[in-house]
Amino acid sequence: MTIPQPAMPAAEKRGAAPWLVPLLAGGFVAVVLGVYGRAHTPTGFAVGLSGFSGAQAMKSWLATGTFLLAIVQVVSAMAMYGKLRGVRAPSWTATLHRWSGRTAFLLSVPVAFHCLYALGAQFDVPRVLVHSLLGTFFYGVFVAKMLSLPKRDLPGWTLPVLGGLLFTTLTGLWLTSSFWFFTTFGIAL
Repeated sequence: MTIPQPAMPAAEKRGAAPWLVPLLAGGFVAVVLGVYGRAHTPTGFAVGLSGFSGAQAMKSWLATGTFLLAIVQVVSAMAMYGKLRGVRAPSWTATLHRWSGRTAFLLSVPVAFHCLYALGAQFDVPRVLVHSLLGTFFYGVFVAKMLSLPKRDLPGWTLPVLGGLLFTTLTGLWLTSSFWFFTTFGIAL
C-alpha cells in the first residue's frame, strides 16, 4: 500500500530556478561595478550640480534624500503588506511606493556615478572600504529586486527580504558617507 504524500507547493517544486536569473544578474552587476571602481583610474571630478558647495556636499544631500525616500519605501511596503497595526493602507500607497522608489533611485545615480568615476573603489581606509563594498552590493540587490518584481512564481517573502536588504545596505551607505560627512564637516550646502 502506498502512503499518499502531501502535495508540494509550486514554488518548492521549481527549486531555485525562479531566483537564478535575478540573483545572477544582481551578482554580475555588483562584481562589474566593484571591478570597474577598483580598476578605473579616478578622475577626481565627475558630476557637479549647481547649488552645492562641492561634490561631497552634493553627494551627501542626494544620498540623504535617497535615504529619506527609502524610509518612505519601508513604511509604504509595511502598509501594503498589512504590517502596521491599526493602519489600513490608503488606495494611493502602491503609487507612493513606486514613485518614491523611482525617485530614490534617480537621486542615487549621480552619487554612484561620482563615487565610481571620480573616486573609484578604495580599500585603504576601513570606512571607505565598507562604503565601497556596500555601494556595489546595493546596486546588485537593486537589480535582483527589480528583476524579481514581475515574477509571480517566487515565494511571498522574496520581495520583502530583497527590500529589507536594500534598506539595510542603504542605511550602511548613508552612515559611511552622508552621516560621516555631516558630523565631520558640518551640515552645509
